[in-house]
Amino acid sequence: MFQQFEVLSSPALARDRLARLRQCFDGLGVDAVAVPRSDEYLGEYVPACAERLAWLTSFTGSAGSTLVQRGSAHMFIDGRYAAQVRAQTDPSLFSYEDLHAMPLARFIAEKGASGLRLGIDPWTWPGSEVERLAAALTSIGGELVLLSANPVDAIWADRPAPPLGAVSIQPLAYAGQLARDKLESMQALVSAGGADAVVLADPSSVAWSFNIRGADLPSTPHPLSRAIIPAEGRPQLFIDQRKTGIEAKAYLTQLADLRQPAEFDDALSELGRTGAKVMVDPAIAPHAVAMLLVSAGATVIDAVDPARLPRAVKHAAEIAGSAAAHIQDGAAMVRFLAWFDSREPGSLDEITATRRLETFRAETGEAMQMPLRALSFDSIAGAGPNAAIMHYRVNTETNRTIRDGEMFLIDSGGQYVSGTTDITRTIAVGDVPEEQRRFFTLVLKGMIAISELRFPKGTRGMDIDAFARVNLWKAGADFAHGTGHGVGSFLSVHEGPQNISRRGTQELLPGMIVSNEPGYYRDGAFGIRIENLVVVHEPRAIAGGDMPMLGFDTLTLCPIDRRLIIRDLLDPAEVEWLDAYHARVRKELAPLLTGEPALQWLEAATAPLSAAARLS
Repeated sequence: MFQQFEVLSSPALARDRLARLRQCFDGLGVDAVAVPRSDEYLGEYVPACAERLAWLTSFTGSAGSTLVQRGSAHMFIDGRYAAQVRAQTDPSLFSYEDLHAMPLARFIAEKGASGLRLGIDPWTWPGSEVERLAAALTSIGGELVLLSANPVDAIWADRPAPPLGAVSIQPLAYAGQLARDKLESMQALVSAGGADAVVLADPSSVAWSFNIRGADLPSTPHPLSRAIIPAEGRPQLFIDQRKTGIEAKAYLTQLADLRQPAEFDDALSELGRTGAKVMVDPAIAPHAVAMLLVSAGATVIDAVDPARLPRAVKHAAEIAGSAAAHIQDGAAMVRFLAWFDSREPGSLDEITATRRLETFRAETGEAMQMPLRALSFDSIAGAGPNAAIMHYRVNTETNRTIRDGEMFLIDSGGQYVSGTTDITRTIAVGDVPEEQRRFFTLVLKGMIAISELRFPKGTRGMDIDAFARVNLWKAGADFAHGTGHGVGSFLSVHEGPQNISRRGTQELLPGMIVSNEPGYYRDGAFGIRIENLVVVHEPRAIAGGDMPMLGFDTLTLCPIDRRLIIRDLLDPAEVEWLDAYHARVRKELAPLLTGEPALQWLEAATAPLSAAARLS
């Protein structure tokens, strides 16, 4: 099994750990230390050896930071984790701040003590955020202290060893483009930008550029690595060569000079000694990269990671691979949903359901000869009030029976060589109260609005986010997460720069894959989310229109629970969309379920909404 359910948070341990960290302040010459969730690669998902925020505070969410001062400590988290952070941490030790409404830099500028000296590990903060922190400290007569080592590591006696996951080669059939061609394109961009080299600090960009994948992290199949790509000459790839077998090493040595991660600092200094102009993305590269380059004599050019946008705009082979992955994943989901509906209310708990879905994914992968390589994230599986915790992760302490008359939310996904999936379905258990069904229908209306939206070239995620929310707004409700995030191709399930949110400034381009996942969460009562992955298609003509328009093609194939829909709240166009979607789901998945009980369930679950048939 991929997912584990042990309790990961230990709030009682935080008091001693904070005290030990504070004992280091005098030796470090600081009054406070800020610790982010990110590691030296600035990843959302980090290896066990880099779970510093969780070790120090017991908060296990995938975003956030803490500011530890001599007499106080503060957690900075977004709306997804508002409930989780309070459940996992000791409120007598921490105060809680919304990292969007009151980010760390603003908190320091408005509430920091005059003359505050703040210590940070410059390898775990991006350059752009370090600039904001430095400016905030200057405004109160303080100083940012860039530490030579991470202070948490100094007190973490049983810190796990770094991972050594094996590197694999991503087949051209799924990558769609030779690594050599990708690297040459980036070299041309470096040259056109007046630079001598670019630093690829994001492991996903390295993996995409070299057509490799890794196993250092449980859910994100990139190897922890960095690269320097010169305008001319051979790239340098910094990766622990214990991860590269004979085949991978032979492949990579044709593309680059392989160097150990410990040599990266020296390589940056070498660029500095030659007076090189080096492109670095301040939004996703550790501040230490630019710091080392400048101190050695290089000129740093702030520039967007040249792999980031090409990685987001999927090749035709990547889109085809994703579509294939979603057909397979859809069959697994239908098997799971049919099994789930065959159980009596009250006979299942969250862990049992989560494990069974993982089994269906693994068995379907074996049958279709496309194995499940990993989960794309730990499943979010919540019944009743647990579903109201947006990023709830069930464990042996919180595990809850799924009871009659409530909804069960399951947000899950798989990593397959052909693509990455991410799907959420909210399921009725028995007769669900009308109030909950009303909100389910309002969420569905928002998901349909995004699904059938047409929009002109130049449209950004922030321009369409409201379409998913407007019906909830009319009901006096909203949800505290983005409507959609980018998704990688057998890479991270959360990929930028594209997203659908209030902060989504990236233009949506053909080939980008994003999630479409509005929701609604009533604290302590219930939670709803419906999620499909969609891909931006090329502009298409509209009858009688003046210009072709972009839009979305839906990748995810799985029924949406008709029992939770209040038919009268949908307009005819929405019913037409839902019936057409269900007809497509039935057509695509039925051949994979021939002779199985799940086929009969699928036929009932995808019947037209106007049909009298009900699931049994």
